[in-house]
Amino acid sequence: MKIWQKSGTINQQIEAFTIGKDADLDLLLAPYDVEGTIAHVTMLEKVGLLTKSELEQLLPELKSIYQLALDGKLAINEGVEDIHSQVEFILIEKLGDVGKKIHSGRSRNDQVILDIKLFSRAKIKEVVNVVKSLFDQLISLSEKHKEVLIPGYTHMQVAMPSSFGLWFAAYAESLIDDLTQLQAAYKIVNRNPLGSAAGYGSSFPLDRELTTELLGFDSMNNNVVYAQMTRGKAEKVVSQALASIASTLAKLSMDVCLYMGQNFGFLTFPDHLTTGSSIMPHKKNPDVFELVRAKSNKIKALPNEIDHILGNLPSGYHRDLQVIKESYLPVFDELLSCLSITQVMFSEVQVKKDLLNNPIYDYLFSVEVVNELVLQGKSFREAYKEVGRMIEEGNFKPKKELNHTSKGTLGNLNNRYLVDMMEGIVKSDF
Repeated sequence: MKIWQKSGTINQQIEAFTIGKDADLDLLLAPYDVEGTIAHVTMLEKVGLLTKSELEQLLPELKSIYQLALDGKLAINEGVEDIHSQVEFILIEKLGDVGKKIHSGRSRNDQVILDIKLFSRAKIKEVVNVVKSLFDQLISLSEKHKEVLIPGYTHMQVAMPSSFGLWFAAYAESLIDDLTQLQAAYKIVNRNPLGSAAGYGSSFPLDRELTTELLGFDSMNNNVVYAQMTRGKAEKVVSQALASIASTLAKLSMDVCLYMGQNFGFLTFPDHLTTGSSIMPHKKNPDVFELVRAKSNKIKALPNEIDHILGNLPSGYHRDLQVIKESYLPVFDELLSCLSITQVMFSEVQVKKDLLNNPIYDYLFSVEVVNELVLQGKSFREAYKEVGRMIEEGNFKPKKELNHTSKGTLGNLNNRYLVDMMEGIVKSDF
């Protein structure tokens, strides 16, 4: 029997359809559900809805269930709808009527919002750590290869000289902005919805400040109607931040796929990190980065998916929100796998040197010649036209001695500035 069921039986097709994938997905939420229940029953004892003796019975059992969840040994029994029901059934089985008291002042609505927020908060911290690790690797590669020049492109045509130092550091800085956005999402998630019940509060004298403190939230969602409205909204703002990281990975992967190609030939990887063709013996394919690109683009679609599910919902709880879990809960591990495999690949990246000695890149240096003429006293427009005539007449000779000194350019990467920015973000509110 379901915890909400009064009498009679449920049509099995209806039951299977409405439960959906919850039984599997909710195991991801299990430790957080128990954590929330521990805070809730502690509060119930304080406000007089549980006795001290009852709390002393409940806490050891809840801690035992929590450990089972951490160890991956907690299962949702057949016929049980979700993790909330499973935890309650276990307590009733062990403690009898005491286990029936834990739901006072609470609904599965605020339980699942709480679980998702606690889950998201923990997973965001995991993402931050792996992003920081990739950032450190990119900065290290930038410093290691800062003297190795590569072509820079606009409109997919050779434009001006760049370097591997600039290229690696550009993606490192992109991750800084991505974590800034993730930090904002974390602050939205890190507010306590518990005590909002089904979205309209409770006549019990619940101490919401206590559960906020016990669960380590920055604050609570004050208005109980809005607390319910954060279901879906929290997932959307987090997925938008994860999509920003995924966008950085997708662009980076696209660059790598291009740079590995024979028409570019800027970098490569050892054979054990690439794949081949069943028919073409010369192939050395960037399958890892193609999959990272595809998986990242899939992650980028998640905010739009959630937005469409939320788009025409009024306030209050609706079962539509359950569907969001199917895409949202697994997305963290999908992104973490992309971040981790990128680090594996870059740990053995091999960059090509002396690329710009090839005459096809001579025009990369046209701006350098223009700038030299300006330094000799000509106006920029006059110098631009003169170099343009040289190119048209076939008389252009590149000036390959570069003197870029402003911050964030070829000769002054200023990577320490980026490191300090990243350290500041990671040490702040996560």
